[in-house]
Amino acid sequence: MTSLTLDSSLVDALGAKTAGVFERAFGHATVGDLLNHYPRRYARRGELTPIASLPLGEQVTIVAEVRSVSSRSMKQRSGSIVEVVISDGVGALTLTFFNQKWRADQLRVGRQGIFSGKVGQFKGQQQLAHPDYELFDDEDAARLNAEVQQHTPIPIYPATSTIASWQVQKAVGDILDRLAPVPDPLPEPFRLAQGLWDADTALRRLHAPIDFDDVEPARATMRMHEAFVLQTALLQQRQFVRALSATARPAGALLESFDERLPFARTVDQVAVGDVIAHDLEGEWPMNRLVQGEVGSGKTLVALRAMLQVAQSGGQSALIAPTEVLAAQHVRSIARMLGPELAPELMPTLLTGQLPAAERRKAALRAASGQARIVVGTHALLSASTTFADLGLVVVDEQHRFGVEQRETLRAKGTAPHVLVLTATPIPRTVAMTVFGDLDVSTIRTLPAGRAGISTHVAPLAEKPGWFGRVWERAAEEVAQGRQVFVVCAAIDAEAGGKGQEEPEPAPVLEGEQPRTRWGVAQVRELLASHPLYDTIRVEILHGRMPGEQKDAVMQAFARGEIDVLVATTVVEVGVDVPNASTMIILEADRFGVSQLHQLRGRVGRGELPGLCLLVTEAPDGTPARSRVEAVAATTDGFALAEVDLELRGEGDVLGDAQSGARSSLRLLRVVADADVIAIAREAAERVLADDPALLAHPGLADALRRRLGREERAALAKN
Repeated sequence: MTSLTLDSSLVDALGAKTAGVFERAFGHATVGDLLNHYPRRYARRGELTPIASLPLGEQVTIVAEVRSVSSRSMKQRSGSIVEVVISDGVGALTLTFFNQKWRADQLRVGRQGIFSGKVGQFKGQQQLAHPDYELFDDEDAARLNAEVQQHTPIPIYPATSTIASWQVQKAVGDILDRLAPVPDPLPEPFRLAQGLWDADTALRRLHAPIDFDDVEPARATMRMHEAFVLQTALLQQRQFVRALSATARPAGALLESFDERLPFARTVDQVAVGDVIAHDLEGEWPMNRLVQGEVGSGKTLVALRAMLQVAQSGGQSALIAPTEVLAAQHVRSIARMLGPELAPELMPTLLTGQLPAAERRKAALRAASGQARIVVGTHALLSASTTFADLGLVVVDEQHRFGVEQRETLRAKGTAPHVLVLTATPIPRTVAMTVFGDLDVSTIRTLPAGRAGISTHVAPLAEKPGWFGRVWERAAEEVAQGRQVFVVCAAIDAEAGGKGQEEPEPAPVLEGEQPRTRWGVAQVRELLASHPLYDTIRVEILHGRMPGEQKDAVMQAFARGEIDVLVATTVVEVGVDVPNASTMIILEADRFGVSQLHQLRGRVGRGELPGLCLLVTEAPDGTPARSRVEAVAATTDGFALAEVDLELRGEGDVLGDAQSGARSSLRLLRVVADADVIAIAREAAERVLADDPALLAHPGLADALRRRLGREERAALAKN
């Protein structure tokens, strides 16, 4: 019989029909793909699964025992129903089969097995309709095998409605019987020093452990494989970037003139990060740097100084922002910071899709001719009609809003331009190492002096519904003192059946939570219009569905102090700078993620006025939703909150859609829990690449890289 390798096609391994089912259900095309479909847990024969905790509407796989079997004729039409009650000793679940009387003979009372299906409800009882199942041996055979089988774990695989867990197990078992020894991606001395199994043993024991003691060593080995291959890929990408030649952009009179006119001293971190960027811009290869810092820490200042350094030699900078409001605000603040002496020379230009045609043509012409040395825009910068005379620096603001393709499109408009990525969402060290492992990371932690800070309070309406009225009184008190207030809602119109939703970064909906929106922008406007305290208070609304000029006009009016209370969606999340705004009210705060609440809160307390943030929530005490809100109220340290956020949300795809192709989600590796594994893998991968950049002496690692990072992922990493 032909032996199989990880690269063998599933069609060759399982036949076209079965391979087709796996391809449709999981996207598996090769033996390696299927063997990367790891068991999510292991059951013990005789150990029953708690039925009470099964989630309604989800595909489940459980181990249970048959308690009763009955067959009856249907009342309304011809045919019969077989109902089988299975139990875990505490809860019970009904299996329903239509016109399949033979099931009653097969599913006898006392038989145990694995049952798989979608959890439904009928007359208040949980049920599985037409489930798949595999019964354990009958009682006589079970007694003979009891000693052996009792200690043999049953792998339970992620399943679908078309492929049950034991069908995955059967296919995997069939493949393992014919699989040639698997080459090891880890260098042998490193593997032995870490006390890990060889790749072949680990993979086989992960899918077919002899006893429960096999599971953790197999998982530990495969976790290190994931970390090592991923870090090698990211470090290789850094090597590729450093093999490119960049145009050196030394600083000069423009930057000196700007620094002399600054009305304040830069913070220690702004100076340190600025010096590193200045050095990068004079280097032999293109800069590829991520700057992370709290809202208001001065990332725009750092980016503008880099733009001036590039402009010294005639180079242009393109800054891409996620929203028109933010792009327009960037142009205004850049022009203000440059002042009347430098602004005319550098001609900061706005280029967005919503500009009138004539203005947009003029802006595009300035970019193409090189007249505008600073061009700020939205996705309009990516259009084929936008060209640059000498694009030397690409600045990406709020990196998480852009996919790799968009960043690459902009980068390709220059010849190996430098890239500076900015984010106000603090990134835990392990995520930075894993998602942005090919970028150099700089952090601005210190905030400028003279900030009064923000105090944050939870308004828990589940226990204290009366606080809702007090929230609006408190806002009116701030306005009476000449200050301004933001009110943020999760939707434009809560009664539009979700159609008015405007993408609050969805907070994870966890067990027991019911996502609902009661307060959209429209509802709050109506409430305040009839509120006696708001008769003379100027209230305006802002949301993403408004035309670009209207949004900009509202934002500018708010900045000039012509609006007292701005009721908005998350369109105000980033970049809106109004020093006189003292209060941020976030309604249904549990609808937002931790990082987004922190970002929104950062819109106030930016000047000398102390900031106040009120997080209004109906989430009951003790629920995960309430925990998120209380975590934000407990600290203003964005880096601590980023860790909390990651723990609550999970990291999802580290090389997920925004960063890479679709097949590269993490399987066993967890960014928070496995921080040490990632750090050890990175150090070892650095040593391997330093000695053997082409991996000629590490064929197992080269093969694993090729499999793990298919053509799409390779291309995506190259663009990152």
